[in-house]
Amino acid sequence: MERKESSCKKVNKNSYQKALLTVGALAFAFAVAVIALVVYVDPFFHYHKPLSGFPYQVDNQLSQNPGMAKNMEYDSAILGSSMTVNFNTHWFEELMGLDTIKLSYSAAFPKDQANIMDIIFEHNPDVKKIFLGIDVITYTGAVDQTKYPIPEYLYDDNLLNDVSYVLNKDVLLNYVLRPIADPEPTDLATVYASWWTEEYYSEEWVLHNYTSPKQVEEVTAADAYIPSVEENLTVNICPYIEANPQTEFVIFFPPYSILYWNDVLKENHLEATIEEYRYIANRLNAYDNVEVYFFPDREDIILDLNHYADYSHYHPDFNRVMTECFATGECLVAKEGTEEPGKPIDEYLAHMRKIVDDFDFTALLEE
Repeated sequence: MERKESSCKKVNKNSYQKALLTVGALAFAFAVAVIALVVYVDPFFHYHKPLSGFPYQVDNQLSQNPGMAKNMEYDSAILGSSMTVNFNTHWFEELMGLDTIKLSYSAAFPKDQANIMDIIFEHNPDVKKIFLGIDVITYTGAVDQTKYPIPEYLYDDNLLNDVSYVLNKDVLLNYVLRPIADPEPTDLATVYASWWTEEYYSEEWVLHNYTSPKQVEEVTAADAYIPSVEENLTVNICPYIEANPQTEFVIFFPPYSILYWNDVLKENHLEATIEEYRYIANRLNAYDNVEVYFFPDREDIILDLNHYADYSHYHPDFNRVMTECFATGECLVAKEGTEEPGKPIDEYLAHMRKIVDDFDFTALLEE
């Protein structure tokens, strides 16, 4: 009787081991199949350029920008925050003959720009132009600060940590299988464009969602922001300009609405903000391969809140206006001590100050 029980236990144990091996083999085969599918489609472009005809869904700046910078074909790139998402890259081809890629990061810090430029210049060192939008508010942060934690495995060349990509459920379901089931490929010319439709660009909507800051009594010193700005430029921006003299860097300051300047006044850092603009413009414009454009004082844009969806985000029409300026040289900041085209930064800033000084914020906010 004991021998029979022992024999049964042995049979059960063998069956259990076989079942485990079968399950393990199936799981391994499934994992291999998933890895093969993800690598073949490569929805984040980590290994190769896009497959012809596959309906890629591109909506993840943090995860897809590095692969696009690495493996797509382009001769110029648009970098910056949400102030750059409504550029249409076809405009750059139409007006300047450039094959442009958009690599925006919403609310980007200077370190975000450095991260993507590392990849651009490693894999496309002959890029002709970099169009870089600068938001002065982010240049006062820490030099290693990014808006969001980046997925390091997509920014480095370490194949071992790619398991986080090739065995990622979200990647498989949302970026490989969903596009196959519902093929609506992203138009890369307008990738990352803001969701606001025409009705959101209105003074009524902007004022409804705007809260004026409380008045700060202490005045921020005019040079208060310069040390942080200097360090950010030195660490995150200037090394790429210096190391790539063959590339032209087109630097531009976006046109925030007049409400941005109400914030500046209420928070009592007008002089510090003016000096920050001056320092960045002069520092970068000193390079031969840099052009600087100044759009904040465009009265035709910033004084009409019907051009905005909130206090800073302007209608895509004005992304077109800026592109035309890049092509024609309008709004160009002249280089110091030269007779090159443009106006001195001091002239732009004097005009900006006059706009702010003359504007009736009380009347606007009491409407």
